[in-house]
Amino acid sequence: MSVSGTPPDFSRLLPEFQRLCEIIARLRSPTGCPWDRQQTMKTIKPYTLEETYELLEAIDSDDNVAIQEELGDVLLQVILDAQIAADEGRFDLLPVISQIADKMVRRHPHVFGNAGTRTTEEVRQNWQTIKRQEKEERESQLEGIPKALPELARAARITSRAALVGYDFPDRRMLFDKLSEELRELSFELFGDEQIPNVPADVVSTRIPDEPLTDPAQKDRAESELGDVLFVLANIGRRWGINPEEALRRSNAKFSRRFQAIEAAMKAQNKSMQDASLVEMEEAYQSAKRQEASPQTQNP
Repeated sequence: MSVSGTPPDFSRLLPEFQRLCEIIARLRSPTGCPWDRQQTMKTIKPYTLEETYELLEAIDSDDNVAIQEELGDVLLQVILDAQIAADEGRFDLLPVISQIADKMVRRHPHVFGNAGTRTTEEVRQNWQTIKRQEKEERESQLEGIPKALPELARAARITSRAALVGYDFPDRRMLFDKLSEELRELSFELFGDEQIPNVPADVVSTRIPDEPLTDPAQKDRAESELGDVLFVLANIGRRWGINPEEALRRSNAKFSRRFQAIEAAMKAQNKSMQDASLVEMEEAYQSAKRQEASPQTQNP
């Protein structure tokens, strides 16, 4: 096993990196692939996003083979974008690599300069200070946050930027009072009462159909209040060092996994999901939950 922080074997890496760049250049050449020749940085954007999410899924699976493959796909997107830019006379891959290398050195003076050893928090603050110095032309603290970020992640980034100039709750526990306030305001828009509903699970025996809001003005207000609730939740995640986007991805995956366990359980009983009762489905859900929590089901 290599020592931590050891760079790759360049005698092996550089020829392969050159080969990949040459392959992509060939695909973009007049004698290359018609599809690749037609691509622009804008048309390739959806693939870049897709490959990024596939990498995240591979990392979640902890499958080294899949992670290796998806990292390659992300690297392909970087090199392809740079090749498209070169073909359009904008720039090539060299300044892309050179600029990020310079940035990493510049933003880590405690490693590459004389800033001395710092705590993790000091490093983070110093990074932001240097970044602000680099971006002095920006008129707003919020400039530069990608608009294409998923909105939960964007909310966390926005509140983080505001916190850098002191606009933040002095005690993070205060966020739970804010969350209660926003929930009450949402409840008012939905029910006309700030009392947050509390309906025990055993009170309702049959499913009550949902009734979408029909008044456009009420729907707009309720949407605004729901957004405020989500914004506070993203801020709570940030203050405790929890990535809200990652938290939601994990919950989505967890629910999907357990719901599929319900489907499998009903199929084993020769029942369709439509014929199964809510009680039966909930029992199967809880069984799947217990299996996941059992030490016997954990990887060694």
